[in-house]
Amino acid sequence: MVRAAKRGISLRVLEFGDIEKTGLANVKQPIKLQQGIPVEKSKELIKVLKDSKIKVQGSIQADQLRVTGKNRDDLQAAMALFRKEQDRLSLDMQFTNFRD
Repeated sequence: MVRAAKRGISLRVLEFGDIEKTGLANVKQPIKLQQGIPVEKSKELIKVLKDSKIKVQGSIQADQLRVTGKNRDDLQAAMALFRKEQDRLSLDMQFTNFRD
């Protein structure tokens, strides 16, 4: 975990498995890295986006959530909304491809 933190990887993307005994005093715990946003959590984010009445549209594309809108301020408001929800859903989100 320390190496992941040094590399700038958020600890929210780690999924911890069950602790297993391997020997006399040894244990191991599998850890998976989450890549992208799961579909269930994407649906929750779109529901939150629609409930907020911001004039943007959200769509699920494989492991990404794409948000489109005419106004730049609306897109920034959607990004702020998602940053608030990221703690509740235990996600680490990155925002890319922000265009004029």
